[in-house]
Amino acid sequence: MKSQSSTLLAEVRSFRQNHPDVRYVDLIALDIPGHFYGKRYPVEMLEKVAAGSPLKLPQNAVLLGAQGGLFKIGDYCFNDGDPDANRRLVPGTLKPVNWESQPLGQMLITSDGTQAPIEFEPREVLAKVLERLQHQGIHPVVAFELEFYLFDKQLENGLPQFARDPLSGDADDQPNLHIERLSRFSDVLDDMAQTAKDQGIDITVITAEIGPGQFEINFGHCDDGLRAADWAALFCRSTRGVALKQGYRASFMAKPYLQFPGSGMHVHVSLYDAAGNNLLAAHQQQPLRHAVAGCLELLPHCMPIFSPNHNAFRRLGGTVNAATRASWGFEDRDACVRIPESDPRNLRIEHRLASADANPYLVLAAILVGLEHGLETKREPIAPLNEDRNSGTDFPVEMLDAVRAMQQQPVLRDKLGAEFVDVYCENKRQDHLAFQQEIHAHEYRWFL
Repeated sequence: MKSQSSTLLAEVRSFRQNHPDVRYVDLIALDIPGHFYGKRYPVEMLEKVAAGSPLKLPQNAVLLGAQGGLFKIGDYCFNDGDPDANRRLVPGTLKPVNWESQPLGQMLITSDGTQAPIEFEPREVLAKVLERLQHQGIHPVVAFELEFYLFDKQLENGLPQFARDPLSGDADDQPNLHIERLSRFSDVLDDMAQTAKDQGIDITVITAEIGPGQFEINFGHCDDGLRAADWAALFCRSTRGVALKQGYRASFMAKPYLQFPGSGMHVHVSLYDAAGNNLLAAHQQQPLRHAVAGCLELLPHCMPIFSPNHNAFRRLGGTVNAATRASWGFEDRDACVRIPESDPRNLRIEHRLASADANPYLVLAAILVGLEHGLETKREPIAPLNEDRNSGTDFPVEMLDAVRAMQQQPVLRDKLGAEFVDVYCENKRQDHLAFQQEIHAHEYRWFL
């Protein structure tokens, strides 16, 4: 603890020296729906926290719904006195924020690694899974890919408008993969990329996607699963901020346009032993097949994680590479679990089902649990799509069905934690019911 305090203190002091104009630092963490919550600290108080002073926030902040409200979940929120819970600073995450009007810093905080971690905090859920795998001699290497849309900054009657081409001033309403779109939107994309790098995020490839104003950013492969998920979470925050600064609106919403492709979160995962050998490639790739089988078995029960809201379910079975059943295949983007072509050293799965607005900590935790389950049970997977285009198993396509499938799944309750599963499922159920409380204009038009 003393060593960590000295490291954190050196990090804060170095930040203050390099950024003397920064007076405040946002201390932030991701809640269950994938939104950041936290507090804005004077930078001099941050030094005290780094030196060992307590850092406490309400425990139930993790339980906020998609719109920020609290739901009654067991004894939480309304029968527990809304207690504080200890958090800690995440080393290496104190960075400047360049999209605000005033100089600012930000730093991740978490409850994992504290004396009493919050069992349902997303980062803690992932931390437990990674710790268990490490004890088994399994070391994941992870890379996220995130798709998002750029819109015009101004909404029209609450609806998104196509982003304007900076050169012509016309709406970017032609869906295509043309690389010229990267050039036309280079100012905002370059700013997003540089800002991400300033946050310590290893971004690599930028792609113009098929949807109008849609782009994809790839991250480097990382041998620290928590850091990889941190990068995905922080990128969403910085990208939205940069877009507003540049006169746009950026969103990771799963399906903003019914007629155009949705935005996904693709996760590449490979598994290594302590000597650096790829575990999936051993014995003629038999462990790969077992891992795929485990992923596909648990996938239908993880749908509230992969599709965390009503809109995310709209993305499934839509246009372009959006799976309708739990499936796998070699070099097949129609599959939920794709095996990219690679040499044995880099053999990996690409999990393609999650929506871009899913919680990256929970998505990675669910994928790793699927891989772990498969390696333990050693079952053969169903036929890949390369052999049978009709191969696949059904998964729930509505939230309440998905919640029921998740809540009673024994493997998930054991490996993600029964308390987390119960809290998460009730949060999703209540969010969905709250969403249904508003009568849509279509209902009046159809039934009045």
